[in-house]
Formats: sequence, C-alpha cells, structure tokens
Amino acid sequence: QVQLVESGGGSVQAGGSLTLSCGASGGDFGSMGWFRQSPGKEREGVAAIRTDGILTYADSVRGRLTISQDKAKNTLTLQMNSLKPEDTAMYYCAASKDKERSLTLWLRTGGDESDSWGQGTQVTVSS
Repeated sequence: QVQLVESGGGSVQAGGSLTLSCGASGGDFGSMGWFRQSPGKEREGVAAIRTDGILTYADSVRGRLTISQDKAKNTLTLQMNSLKPEDTAMYYCAASKDKERSLTLWLRTGGDESDSWGQGTQVTVSS
C-alpha cells in the first residue's frame, strides 16, 4: 500500500501563496490527487493527475492552483496562488492504483475508492 505524507500547509493572508507537497512510498500508483475538507462540509476534490500526465482541476481553483508530479522523487505538489478565505481547509493527498481513472469523477466524488490517504495538512487563509 502506498504511504503518503503531506507537508507545506500554514496560514496566509488572502492573495498569498502556499506550496503543498506529498511524498509517496511503498508501492505503485496510477493517479494522485489533492482533496480538502473544512468543518461541517463534505470532502471535495481539488486537483488530480495521472501518471500519463492527464490532469484536472475543480472549477473553484482552476487558474489559481497548479498540480504537478515528480515521478523520479515520487512527489506530488500543489502550488497555491491567489488564495481566498474559502480555500481554508484540511488538505489531503490521495493515491489510486487505477491508471485509467476518470479524474473528473474522482474529484466529483471527493476521492471515493482511493487506495491511500495522507494524514492531511491545514491551510488557513485570512481575509
């Protein structure tokens, strides 16, 4: 089973930037993604990428957040720019063994049927 460890969360003011990283070890994966959850809300998909390079974003973050992966280092990164207070949440990294997963559906379901999850990293954006 793939083990995931997130880092890079923190507190910033609106308009600021943060970079989240997720280190993966212990197995192979076909897709990786970022998901987030704030108190009282369901988990939602943010961005996801497959090993073939296909990627997708939630409409709420497109143009502000950028997902990338370093296959050699088994690292997933989420560059977060122009952050808004509504981006405040616990951010989780997830992995799936499915190399042909529909990323749009995966985001829409909030990461259902993921094979591994990280422990999460908190992002807080103040106005």
